[in-house]
Amino acid sequence: MQLTSKRLIPGYYFSLVITLLGVSLVVLLPFAALLISGWQVGLSQFWHEATEQRVLASYLVSIKGAFLAAVLNTIFGLLLAWVLSQYDFPGKWLLDSLLDLPFALPTAVAGIALAYLFSEQGWLGRIAALLGLKISYTFNGIVIAMVFVTLPFVVREVQSLLEKLDLSVQEAAYTLGGGTFTILRRLVLPEILPALVAGFGLVFARCLGEYGSIVFIAGNQPYRTEITPLLIMFKLEAHSYRGATVLALVMLTFSFAFSFIIHSWQRRLGRQKG
Repeated sequence: MQLTSKRLIPGYYFSLVITLLGVSLVVLLPFAALLISGWQVGLSQFWHEATEQRVLASYLVSIKGAFLAAVLNTIFGLLLAWVLSQYDFPGKWLLDSLLDLPFALPTAVAGIALAYLFSEQGWLGRIAALLGLKISYTFNGIVIAMVFVTLPFVVREVQSLLEKLDLSVQEAAYTLGGGTFTILRRLVLPEILPALVAGFGLVFARCLGEYGSIVFIAGNQPYRTEITPLLIMFKLEAHSYRGATVLALVMLTFSFAFSFIIHSWQRRLGRQKG
C-alpha cells in the first residue's frame, strides 16, 4: 500500500507566483539592469574606474567602518537584549520603544543631530574635547553614525530568543555545579549564536550602504573620511554615470558575497544546533 501525503496548502501556486513576481520586480530586475550597465562599460574601463586610488580609499573607509560598527553593535546589542529579556525595571517599556527610533528616524535627521551633538560646541563634543578626542569630521564620527542607525538589528534578532530560554535548564545546570560563565557558554550562547551572526550580517550590510547619517558628521575628506556611497553621489552629480555604475556594481558584488557567507555560516550553525 502506497502512502501519500498532501503538502500543498490551498492557494500554493497563486502565492508562489505572486511571490516570485514581486521578488523579480523589486529585487532581480534592478540588479539585472545594473549588471547589464556594468557589462556595457567594458573590462578595461571598469577596472580603471574601480581601482582608482581615491575609490580604493573609499572602499577601505566603508568596509572598516561597517566592520567596527557591526562588532560594537553585536556586543552592545547583546547586552541590551539580555537586560530587556531577563530583568524588569521601571521604564523598561520606554527603553524598549526607544530602541526602534533609529528605524523610524530619517537618516539625514540622525546625521544632523549627531553632527551637532558631537561637534566641538555640542554637549558630548565638549566632553570629548576635554579628553583629547575629536569625533565630528573624523573616522570616529562615521563609526558612531553607523552604530546609531543599526543599533536595533542585533537587539531584535536576539531578544526574542532570550525570552524563550528555558530557565529550568539553567537552574539545573547551576545546581549541578555549573558556574555562570559555563552556563552562558554551554547553554545560552549555542541558542542565540545563529541570531547573533544574522544580526552582525544585517548591521554590516546596512552600514556598508549607509549615506544620509554619515555625510553630515564625516567631513567627507578624500582618502580619510569619504565613503563609497558618497563617491557614487559625486559621480552622479558630475554626470559620470559609468563611474557611478561601476562603483555601485562593485558594492553590490561585495554585499552579495558577504551575505552569502553570513547565510552559509548561519545555516551551518543551525544544523550543528539541531
